[in-house]
Amino acid sequence: MADYHQMWKDLGMDVETHDQLCEVLPQAFGDVYLSQENRPEGMDYYNFVVAEIHGVRPAELIEHQKKGGKVFGTFCVYVPDEIVFAADAIATGLCGGSQFWVPGGEKVLPTNTCPLIKASVGARLDRTCPFFRIADMYVGETTCDGKKKAWEILAEDVPVHVMDLPQMKREKDIKAWADEIRIFRGVVEEMTGNQVTAESLHNAIVLINNKRRALSRLYDLRKNEKLPISGKDALLISQIAFYDDPTRFTEMTNKLCDELDQRVKDGVSVFPEGTKRIMLTGTPLAIPNWKLHNLVETSGGAVVCEEMCTGTRYFERLVDEAEGTVDEQIDHLAERYMGINCACFTPNSARIGDIIRLAKEYKVDGIIDVNLKFCSLYDCEGYHVEKALKEAGIPVLGIETDYTDSDAQQLRTRISAFIEMLNS
Repeated sequence: MADYHQMWKDLGMDVETHDQLCEVLPQAFGDVYLSQENRPEGMDYYNFVVAEIHGVRPAELIEHQKKGGKVFGTFCVYVPDEIVFAADAIATGLCGGSQFWVPGGEKVLPTNTCPLIKASVGARLDRTCPFFRIADMYVGETTCDGKKKAWEILAEDVPVHVMDLPQMKREKDIKAWADEIRIFRGVVEEMTGNQVTAESLHNAIVLINNKRRALSRLYDLRKNEKLPISGKDALLISQIAFYDDPTRFTEMTNKLCDELDQRVKDGVSVFPEGTKRIMLTGTPLAIPNWKLHNLVETSGGAVVCEEMCTGTRYFERLVDEAEGTVDEQIDHLAERYMGINCACFTPNSARIGDIIRLAKEYKVDGIIDVNLKFCSLYDCEGYHVEKALKEAGIPVLGIETDYTDSDAQQLRTRISAFIEMLNS
């Protein structure tokens, strides 16, 4: 990474503590990613993004602010980025995926709060992540009780707008979410001083849809019998999608997919023939949480799909691109976003349908149902998920983990045994 110390100091960061993270990240990334053989050349871009993760993109965001622009930090796939970009602002993901930030979160949150929430709060309060310092406003949502309380704590330190996500999917709930998007539009317009017009919103919808199309293309390539890319690399791309410039990300991901298309034609695979195909489902895996993919793919398996927010939930279903009034387009946004099947909804049978559908599309041999420790939503829903998969004859392994490596060996033993069972 180039020297960004002055930029970090200007952001009011705790540079000395932040340097500790910068020291360990390259080694961790190298061990998990650069050790892979036969990686696509197109992954060099994503390697660069991680190498400069707290430098290049933060500098771009700061330059945008210097020109009078605003930056909105988001934590959930339900927040419509289209509204932000339509107001000539930038949306960037903020979810923390590192144990490094967890102790900071535990200063104000109970220990038995999920690590994603603790890390996200800690990254802000400990001043050790530039993205958390740069954002002019955070946009939260009511997907779980832990997050709702976390927003109240963060609001003492930074402007926070919370979107009230309905917990059911009746017609009136979809209308309620459309109203929340309209309120959000007003907040964004007030913060930026720019109006969201029918034209700018349409352009933003196409912009974000194109990113979804690129990710969908990437995932479709993972349906091939011979896998042209590892699950670890696909996860990294999905994680970067949350904060990279959407136009550049779309261009680079499509360029990678061109290479992967050729690999498929040439019969190139990054895994030996007969490697068991594994799908992960459950809680999201925010960057730099690569633990489970690495364990699976160094234990004889290949991750071919993620039914997660850092996976298919992020890009499936496009927003209707029909031109119309702002209100009509907001209704299209509400329809699309309410189609995401998070465990916060009740009932949530559509998610079960998604998992079984994806298992067939990606020809998976087994599914690992992942729950971040203390996430009661996905933990409870795991009962229905595992029951439905067993009834469908799909082998499933339920695991609970956090951001530490203390359980890595135990998880490796269980995952290896699961894959071995699939081979028998």
